[in-house]
Amino acid sequence: MSELPPDNGNTPDGSEGDFGDLGDFEDIVAAETDRDPDLAVIEAGSRTLRTQGGPPEPDVPTRPADPEADKALREVETELATRWGETKLEPSVSRIAALMDILGEPQRTYPSIHLTGTNGKTTTARMIEALLGAFDLRTGRYTSPHVQSVTERISLDGAPISAERFVETYRDLKPYVEMVDAAQEYRLSFFEVLTGMAYAAFADAPVDVAVVEVGMGGTWDATNVIDGDVAVVTPIDLDHTDRLGSTPGEIAGEKSGIIKPGASVIMAQQPVDAAQVLLKKAVEADATVAREGLEFGVVARQVAVGGQLLTLRGLGGEYGEVYLPLHGAHQAHNAAVALAAVEAFFGVGAERPQPLDIDTVRKAFAAVSSPGRMEVVRRSPTVVLDAAHNPAGARVTAEAVDEAFEFSRLIGVVGASAGKNVREMLEAFEPIFAEVVVTQNSTHRAMPADDLAALAVEVFGEDRVQVEPRLPDALEAAITLAEEESEFAGGGVLVTGSVYTVGEARLLLKRG
Repeated sequence: MSELPPDNGNTPDGSEGDFGDLGDFEDIVAAETDRDPDLAVIEAGSRTLRTQGGPPEPDVPTRPADPEADKALREVETELATRWGETKLEPSVSRIAALMDILGEPQRTYPSIHLTGTNGKTTTARMIEALLGAFDLRTGRYTSPHVQSVTERISLDGAPISAERFVETYRDLKPYVEMVDAAQEYRLSFFEVLTGMAYAAFADAPVDVAVVEVGMGGTWDATNVIDGDVAVVTPIDLDHTDRLGSTPGEIAGEKSGIIKPGASVIMAQQPVDAAQVLLKKAVEADATVAREGLEFGVVARQVAVGGQLLTLRGLGGEYGEVYLPLHGAHQAHNAAVALAAVEAFFGVGAERPQPLDIDTVRKAFAAVSSPGRMEVVRRSPTVVLDAAHNPAGARVTAEAVDEAFEFSRLIGVVGASAGKNVREMLEAFEPIFAEVVVTQNSTHRAMPADDLAALAVEVFGEDRVQVEPRLPDALEAAITLAEEESEFAGGGVLVTGSVYTVGEARLLLKRG
């Protein structure tokens, strides 16, 4: 495996369309993609979209308002762009371990909760973070990928670090990163440098506990230089099969690498072969296991305005009347996993028999947010964003949309990444989409719209498929289709297929 510069790909032709005061969309895209598209979802906007925009949510940062801070952040992003992107891997933790060694092992100065799995990791991490924060612990959270800004990946006390702190952390680590680069066969990758930055920032804060999501797999993931007191495994399904394995059991073999000696393992419901692999690893590591559906789980749930009302069974007892402002059965299961993880961290069910304070738990869950996951960003018609990017994610999203909304006509906007099982993902959405508008995001990982359209025609039929390679045009077309029945008919739009597609759509739709 040789050292190669990142493949930035090409942006769509920008010869058509007037985007008013914000400039031509493709010009902005072209300027942004001078950096590695893995570093940031393109910040671009369109005043031609008929939206009800507003300021971004506080936990999804945009570009810094201060020109000097923005310039400094762009310089760091440019430097990071020279490194391997997240799709280019050399399965080893040797480089990140060398960086941690030269930094004095900052990741060992605080306890941690480590998460792996196929779907639900980021939302579950956010729930864990919210619960820990509600119990007055200072938290650090490291998740990936980001929705809009690379600074989202490193959070302190529930909020992304500022651009200024991100730049400062990078500059502090840069000399040590270069020392490791010089001593290793391959330079540290983009993800490895960010992981080092996160662990250093958490130690510098300092945090009481770190909540860390793997980038991919587990055993050789860069995050796996921590020894998590609690190892969380969200549902495992088929994704990244070229790197992790072709069955849930094989994939579980890689992901089980985060289970460390003496840890507590919180295991979501799993396919049988995956569960067997995880349990075997736990036995070998003398770890304590709690399984969803046995030691903890969802007792009851009912749809509520803006989310759902849950009764959860934790390791220490039952927690009733827990309001969760997120839609879908899968989010209820994520909540059960998050609660059990925090209970295990506090020793509930082992050192202490009593459950966590119910009022604190309720307060924490009521404040949870997860941008780009079943997120409503517009009304009349309603536009929902969801970052489902594999068949398993698509299936739970389709179920959640069907349960939470009463759309008389739902239009899909789908932009997928190449290399994914896109056909099965489209098949999962076919029953709920009246029509689908296929498009592509602006990263080099995007599946070309025409290739996606060919698959969509096979699944939906030619009459139900519209092709709009430019995402602003796709959003406009979908909104128009959703409004065709009349203003009050209950039409809606679901934007999905990729975190990058959702991130770009979020910027477009939430800007005034």
